[in-house]
Amino acid sequence: MSFSDRFANVFKRVLPAPFTIAVLLTLLTFLLAFFITRPEDQGAGAYTLQLLEYWEDGLWNSPLLTFALQMMLMLVLGHALALTKPVSAIIQAGTRFCTNTANAAALVTLLTILVSLFNWGLGLIFGAIFARKVAEHAAARNIPLNYPIIGAAGYSGLMVWHGGISGSSLTKIAEDGHIKSLMQGVMSEEQIQQLPNSIGFDQTVFSTMNIIISLALIVLIPLGMYWLGKKSKPGKIALRQSMMKTTEQNVSPVGAERLDHSKLFAILFGVLILGVAFYKAFIKPDDITLKFITPNFINLVLLGLGIALHLSFTNFLKAVDSAISGAAGILIQFPLYFGIMGIMKSSGMVTELSQFFVSISNETTYPIFTFMSAGLVNIFVPSGGGQWAVQGPIIVQAASDLKLLLPKNILALAYGDQVTNMLQPFWALPLLGITGLRAKEILPYTLILFLMGSAIFIVGLLIF
Repeated sequence: MSFSDRFANVFKRVLPAPFTIAVLLTLLTFLLAFFITRPEDQGAGAYTLQLLEYWEDGLWNSPLLTFALQMMLMLVLGHALALTKPVSAIIQAGTRFCTNTANAAALVTLLTILVSLFNWGLGLIFGAIFARKVAEHAAARNIPLNYPIIGAAGYSGLMVWHGGISGSSLTKIAEDGHIKSLMQGVMSEEQIQQLPNSIGFDQTVFSTMNIIISLALIVLIPLGMYWLGKKSKPGKIALRQSMMKTTEQNVSPVGAERLDHSKLFAILFGVLILGVAFYKAFIKPDDITLKFITPNFINLVLLGLGIALHLSFTNFLKAVDSAISGAAGILIQFPLYFGIMGIMKSSGMVTELSQFFVSISNETTYPIFTFMSAGLVNIFVPSGGGQWAVQGPIIVQAASDLKLLLPKNILALAYGDQVTNMLQPFWALPLLGITGLRAKEILPYTLILFLMGSAIFIVGLLIF
C-alpha cells in the first residue's frame, strides 16, 4: 500500500462525517462540563437538565446565527463571483504558463493564496476551477502532469484565508461591541468594560506581524510547490465529470422576462450596490479607518461584483444555485458548535480552561499554545467561525489574565485554525467535486503544505 493510501486510510478510520464529529464533540463537551463544573450541592439530574438548557440557549443564539448566515453568504457569493466570465477569463489566461507540473503548481498556489487573502470562499472555488482548467489544458495538449499536486495547490488558499480580510474571527472582532458581547457571562462586568470595543484590521490583518507572515507565505509556499512539482512524477490525466454548472443564457426572453436577462439592469444594480459600499467606507465616516471591513461589508461588495459581472440576474442566480450546496455544512453544523459554546460559557468551562493555559504559559509560550490548540480543535471543528465561537472566550479571558496582546493571540488562533485545513478534507469537498480528484490523492501533498505553513507561522509568532 502506498503512502497516500495509508494516509487516507488513517483519516477514514479516525474521522467520521463532519456532522457526526460535531455531534460527538457536543456529547464530549456535555460530559466534561458535567464532571468538571457540577456544583457539589446540585444533584446529577438537575444539573443535566441545566446543561441541556445551556446547550439549547447556545444552539439558537441570535447573534451567532447571524454570524452563520454571514459566513454562508461569503462562501456562496465568493463561489458565484468565481463563475463570472471575467474571473474565468483570468483563470483561462493563466493556464498558458502551465507547461509542466512545477510551473503549474507554483502558479496555481500563488494565485490561489492571493485570492484567498481577499475572500476565502472565492479563493476556494477559484483554486478548484484553476486546477481543473490546468488539467483540461494539459490533457488537450498532451502535457505530462501530476494532477493531484495541482489539486493540492488549488486547496492551498485554505491555509492562509483566516489571516486575510474575510477571516471569521478577525472580521467579527472588528465589529463594534462583539468582543464585549462574546464575554457576557464569562467575565465580570468590570473586566468586560476594560476590553476593547473592537479590534480593527490595522491591528490584525494589516499588522506588521501578519503582513510579514503573509508575504513569507506568498513567496515560500509557491516555491515549495515548484520544488515538489520538479521532484514528482507526472502521470496520465483522467478527468472525471465536473460538478461546475454553466451560467450561459439558453432562452429567448419575452415580456417582463427581459428584465431578468437585461445586462444594463444588472450592471446598474450591481454598480449601485458597489456605490453604497464605497460611500459607507470612504465618504460617510469622519475618519477613514479599516473598521468598515466587516462580514456585512465584504458580502455587500461580493454581491455587487457578482451581479454586475454576471451581466444578468438570471446568470447570477444560476451561479448561486451552483454554489449553494457548498454552504450546507455551515447551515447545519454551525448551530451545533454554538450549542457547544453555550455549554462551555454558561457552565464555567471557559474559565477552567483559560486558567489552565494561564498556569502553564507566559508571554512567549501562550501564542504557541494557542496556535497548537487551535490546530487540534480545527481537526474536529472544521469551521473558523465555529472555532472562534468556542475558543474565542478562552483566548480573551487568558490574554486578559496574562496581560497579553489580544490581537496577536487572536492571530495565533487564526493561524492554527487555517493550517490544519491541509489535514482536514472537509473544506476540500467543493474542490474535489470540481476537479474530480479524490481526497486520498491530494492529502500527501497537502500534508507537505501543512508542514511548510506550520514552520512559517511558528517562526513568525516567536519573532514578533
